[in-house]
Amino acid sequence: MPRTDDSTTVSASRPRAPRRTPLLAVPLAAALCLAAAPAAAEAEEAAVFDHYVALGDSFTSGPLIPPYAPGSDPRCLRSSSNYAQLAADALGVAEFSDASCSGAVIRDLREPQHTDLTDVPAQFDALTPDTDLVTVGIGGNDFGFTDVLMECAQRSLSNPIGSPCADHYGDELDQRIEDLRDDVSGVYAEIAERSPGATVVSVGYLQILPEGRGCWPSTPIAWGDVAYLDGVQSALNQMIAEESGASGAVFVDVLERGHDVCQSSSRRWVEGLIPENTAAPVHPNEAGMVAVSERLVARLGA
Repeated sequence: MPRTDDSTTVSASRPRAPRRTPLLAVPLAAALCLAAAPAAAEAEEAAVFDHYVALGDSFTSGPLIPPYAPGSDPRCLRSSSNYAQLAADALGVAEFSDASCSGAVIRDLREPQHTDLTDVPAQFDALTPDTDLVTVGIGGNDFGFTDVLMECAQRSLSNPIGSPCADHYGDELDQRIEDLRDDVSGVYAEIAERSPGATVVSVGYLQILPEGRGCWPSTPIAWGDVAYLDGVQSALNQMIAEESGASGAVFVDVLERGHDVCQSSSRRWVEGLIPENTAAPVHPNEAGMVAVSERLVARLGA
């Protein structure tokens, strides 16, 4: 509650009036209580969730977006400005656990990650029977999007206005997506077992490439391959939406057009190979994280 200063000045030129402090204090206190009661009720009503756990890969953790999340494993490149933290703040949750980690695949939800020195615990370890909100952003690394983009970038050098990447992969990428269905479905089934009372939200991937042509050479994807890869990403999001929805999860579609890597630095939500905002290459920037958090909170009705 804002601090209230109440002061009274008595003029020497006027007859001295009887003290009325008790009479003033009662209505003032009553007014302040009446004002505070709705505010307290609103705050209590807003805190719908008590224990929120965020699971996911680098599109959740937010690599290189400042500030770094204190106390987190540096190998996870976890930001305090990622969408999960922003949503936790907006929702006013009592307890927030961010288990997301850069480079994570579905296996890392169940098994330790980065086991070279000390283990990053399996992300599912953060779930408890009392967890009442879970967000999940996973599947992109299992599909291999980074490797695909690198392969397509290399092939674009031979034919920048053609479609060398589509010619190389053909229907393979569509089949990869289909092959991931059981793994994605299993993620949501296990969350339901570990946290049976939780609201589970599946978060899609922000748009990386535009719908056509692109911006070669700043983002070296051949003109004919841009629409091909955009279609592949849309298909990946659609599959995640279908499998998570079949398990009772809520899907948040964040692939909004006009904020891809080819946009200006002030409009893009995902950085290109040479970032213009502080973020990892081909990963969400702070504006992208804000956009995802807003859609997540809105989807939860808060």
